[in-house]
Amino acid sequence: MDLRLLSSFLAVVEEGHFGRAAARLFLSPPAVTQHVRRLESEVGTRLLHRNPVSLTPAGARLVGHARGLLAAANAAMDDMAELVQDKEADVVRPLRVGIMGHGSAELTPAAINAYRRARPEVPVELRQLDFTEHVTALIEDSVDVAFVRPMPDDERVTADVLTTEQRIVVVPEASPLADARTSGVRVADIADLPFFRLPSHTPRPFADYLYFNDEAQRRSRDFALTPQEVLTGVITGRAAGSGLKSFARYYGWPGAVYVPVLDAPWESSCLAVRANDANPEVRVFRALTIALAQELGPLVNR
Repeated sequence: MDLRLLSSFLAVVEEGHFGRAAARLFLSPPAVTQHVRRLESEVGTRLLHRNPVSLTPAGARLVGHARGLLAAANAAMDDMAELVQDKEADVVRPLRVGIMGHGSAELTPAAINAYRRARPEVPVELRQLDFTEHVTALIEDSVDVAFVRPMPDDERVTADVLTTEQRIVVVPEASPLADARTSGVRVADIADLPFFRLPSHTPRPFADYLYFNDEAQRRSRDFALTPQEVLTGVITGRAAGSGLKSFARYYGWPGAVYVPVLDAPWESSCLAVRANDANPEVRVFRALTIALAQELGPLVNR
């Protein structure tokens, strides 16, 4: 039995008028009239007298059933809505961790594991960030915390320095600079390397970091957004890259040589979060990571 028909029937009974029932239900009078006729057709007898409106004996009997059916339907909908609300309340929002490249070396997995031990009930989602997402991943709310480098320069983001390391360049085995893998080179020696290009929307701090504040002038024709793309360009002789010293520990690709840049300022990796983020899980993760940085920093900053 169609509950809409019962609802129209009861409205007519209670209002004593088809027009007032229609206004109450936000329907047209012909629609309400049609509903009552369909209901009468289904039960096989007339339920209402017209002009004036009054109940037939069959209609009087149906009124109690109709009210019970509608009350049961409403109770069922309320119960399901409460169940859905309880279920949604039970869903724990995951902490979304963005990682650019290898993050802050050994400190990144240590921080994630420490958080998982401290907050086992909170799911952790990891997302790899490319070079253009230096701050946008946080600002656009695709991650909650982000291991990035160098320090962001954006008032919408707050960052803590985690590691500070020597700079290196990555060149192919055939490069003349490959022989300096242990002795190192100076910034002037790398000015003509074919460093890969970045998209125009890459944040300026990251571009300055990559190109040693524009002291490395020459650019490859190739673009790269990830360390894997950098290394592919390096081992095929099309580009050169730069990074932190720990990069060599995490990306030991055959054919790629890591050369220290002796006179380049050391650079930092950071944990960045949205400024004034009220998420308590962000605060927990940040506090754990800062504490670990103080403990593990000497092992990474070498």
